[in-house]
Amino acid sequence: MIRKLAIAAALLASLSGSPAAFAQSQQDDLDARYDRALAAGYKALFLCSAIANAERGGVTRSAESVHQWELTGIQSPLDQIVQDLPYDIMRADNGTGVLSFVRVTWAQDMPPRIAYHKTQNGCSLGPIGMEEPPKRDVLPRSYPDAIVNDHSRIIPKNLTGVFEGAFSQKYGNGARTTAVIVSGKEGDGVWRYANGFGPATPQRTWSVAKSIAATLVGTAVHDGAASGQSSAGVGTDEDDPRRAITIDHMLRMASGRYSDTPGNRTDPIYWGGAIVGERAAAWPIVHQPGTVFRYANNDTLMAVKAVEAYLATHPPSDFFEKIGMHNTVAETDHEGNYILSSQVWSTAPDLMRLGQLYLNDGVWNGERILPENWREYVSTASGPQPEGRPIGYGAGFWLFNASDGIPPDTFAAMGNRGQYVVIVPSRDIVIVRRGEDPAGHGFDIVSFTRDVLAAMGK
Repeated sequence: MIRKLAIAAALLASLSGSPAAFAQSQQDDLDARYDRALAAGYKALFLCSAIANAERGGVTRSAESVHQWELTGIQSPLDQIVQDLPYDIMRADNGTGVLSFVRVTWAQDMPPRIAYHKTQNGCSLGPIGMEEPPKRDVLPRSYPDAIVNDHSRIIPKNLTGVFEGAFSQKYGNGARTTAVIVSGKEGDGVWRYANGFGPATPQRTWSVAKSIAATLVGTAVHDGAASGQSSAGVGTDEDDPRRAITIDHMLRMASGRYSDTPGNRTDPIYWGGAIVGERAAAWPIVHQPGTVFRYANNDTLMAVKAVEAYLATHPPSDFFEKIGMHNTVAETDHEGNYILSSQVWSTAPDLMRLGQLYLNDGVWNGERILPENWREYVSTASGPQPEGRPIGYGAGFWLFNASDGIPPDTFAAMGNRGQYVVIVPSRDIVIVRRGEDPAGHGFDIVSFTRDVLAAMGK
C-alpha cells in the first residue's frame, strides 16, 4: 500500500511539474532563436558599417578584418554565434561597385538579416523579417581612391614608452589598441596606429556617441532651438509626470526612468532593427527626475529626439564638416532616427577634432559653435552621481575630477571596447585612444592619461 501511494505521489508530482518544465524549455528555445537573430543583425550591421564607412573615406576594410577585430570578443551569448553565420556582401550594379547591403542567414524559415547602405548616413539595420532592402532613388555614390597614410608620426622620446604601453598589455590584460593620438589645441599631434588601421579608418564610437549627442544638443541651444531646462517631451500628454523630465535630466542620466539592464543595452534597437520611438520613449519613471543616476542609452536617445526638429534642418553631417570631422557618420534606424547613443562611426583624428573644439571652448576657426558656458556645463557634476566608481558624470561626458595626478578639470568621452577622448583644458591636451577590447578586458584610461601627462611634464 505504501509503495502504491509513493508511486502515485511521484506521478502526480511529475504531471503537475511538467507544464512549468515545458514552458521553461519553450522559453529557452525562443531565447536561443532570438539570440541568433540578434547575432545576425550585429554581424550584418558591422560588416556593412565597417566596410562602407571605410570606403567612404577612401580606405579598405575586408570582411576578414572585421571578423578579426569588431566581431571578436563581443558580448555573450552573441560571441558564440556571430562568427559562423553565413553572409553575403552585395554591391551596387551601377558600375561603382559601392557596397549596397549585407545579408546574414540565421534561420531556415526566416529571411536573412539585412543591413543596407545609405548615401549620407552610413548603414541601417532592417527589422527582423525584412526580405529586401528598401528601394532607393539614388544608390550610394562612388568614393575616392584609397588614401595612403603613415601608421605613426615620429613620437617624442618622452612619450615613446607610454605609446608602447598602449599597444602592449600595460594598461589592460587582453586590451587591443588600434589608435592613439596626443594633441594640443591645433594640429594633428602625434599618433600611432595598429596594422590595418590608419587616420582614415573609422570605427564605431559606441558610447562616445553620447558625448557627440551632447555636443549636437549644444549647437541647438546655441542657435536658440532648445534649452537644457526644456521638457524632453516624453509621456503621453501634458498630465503625464514624465513631462517633467528635461533635456538636462536626459543628458545627465538622471531621468528617473526604469531600465531593464545595467547600462540599458537596447539590443532591440542596436541589433534587432527596432526603431527609437518603439523602444526608447515609453519607459515609466520609478524615481523623481534629477534624484538618481542610472546610466541608460534610452536617456541619450530621448535627448536627441527632443531636438530632432533642429537636426532635420541642421543634420549632424553639417556639424562634422564644419569642424573637419570629414570621416564621421551618424547612423540611423531604418526610419531615419539617429542612434546617437552608440551608432556613430568616426576616425581617431576626427575625435581629436571634437576634443580640440572643447579645448577651444566651443569656438572653431573664430566661429562660436557651442554656447559660451557649454564646456563648463558638460564637464560639471550636477545632481546624482554614479556610485562605486572613481569618476563622475557631467552632461554626456565622464569626469576625472577625483583622480590623483590628473587635473580636476579633465573630462572624457568614453565608449565600449575602449573608445576614449580625454580633454584636459588646463593643459591644452587631447588624448584619443581607440580599441577593440574583448568583453571583460578593459583599458585603464585613467592610468594612461596620468602617464601621458607625466611624460609631457604637464
